[in-house]
Amino acid sequence: MKQTLLEMVQEILSDIDSDEVESINDTIEAEQVVKILESTYRAMMSNRNWPHLRRTLQVDSFNDLTKPTHMRLPEGVKELCFINYNCQKAGGKLSYQKVTYLDPDQFIHKVNQEDSTKSEVEEVVDTGGITLLIRNDRAPTYFTSFNDKDVVFNSFDNSVDDTLQTAKVQSQAYVMPDWNAEDDFVPDLPEDAFSAFVEEAKAKASYKISQKLDEKAEQEAGRQQTWLARKARRVAGGIPYPSYGRGRVYIPKGR
Repeated sequence: MKQTLLEMVQEILSDIDSDEVESINDTIEAEQVVKILESTYRAMMSNRNWPHLRRTLQVDSFNDLTKPTHMRLPEGVKELCFINYNCQKAGGKLSYQKVTYLDPDQFIHKVNQEDSTKSEVEEVVDTGGITLLIRNDRAPTYFTSFNDKDVVFNSFDNSVDDTLQTAKVQSQAYVMPDWNAEDDFVPDLPEDAFSAFVEEAKAKASYKISQKLDEKAEQEAGRQQTWLARKARRVAGGIPYPSYGRGRVYIPKGR
C-alpha cells in the first residue's frame, strides 16, 4: 500500500521508539528520517530502470545559428532511450527517422571526415570549445553528448530549418522523479515497492538514529529487494520494448 511521507516517518519513528509526531518537521529525529527516506528513495530510483519512469521527452533546441545542431536535455534524465527526428522535406509527408547514438570519439571521428572547404559543411564550435564539421544539407543521422546534458547532431537541412527544431523530435527516456519534503507527498514508486523502500529506510534509521542494528528490518529489506529484482526481470521479459542496441545516453546523477 502506498503511504505519504508523514505516514512513513511516523511508522519508522514508532519502530525505533522515538517520539510521535503530527508533521515531518515536528522533531529533529523526524527531519533525520525524512533525509534517510530521501536518500533511500533516490538510490532505489537510480539502481534500476523502473518501467513507470520511461516517458516521452522534449529535447529543446538551442535556437542558435552558431550551434544549429545542438539541443538540450531537461533536468532529471537518467537514461535517454532513443531519438527520432522528422526528416520531412518542404511540402512532403512526415518522415520520422531514428537518429543513431555514437560515443563522443566515434562522433568526432565521423564528422572529421567532412570537407570543410565545401559550402554544405559548417564549422561549429561546441560549448566545450572544440570545432565540429556539421553538414547543412541533410537531416541528422547520428548524435552524441559530450557533457551528458546537451546532445549534438551531425547535420541539419537548411532548406527546411535554420536549426534543428524541438517540435520535430520524438524521444523517450528514463526520468528521475521529484522528491518533495511535505507531509502529504507520496513517492513515485509502484505500490508493491513500498515495503522494500520503507524497510530499507527503517534499517538505516535504526542504525543512524538509535545506534543499533535492526536485523529484522535489514532482512526484510533484503528480501523485498530480491523479490523486486526477480519481478523486474519477469516484467521486462513479458513486455515487448523496442531494442535500440547501443543507442543510449546514460545521464549519471550529479553530473
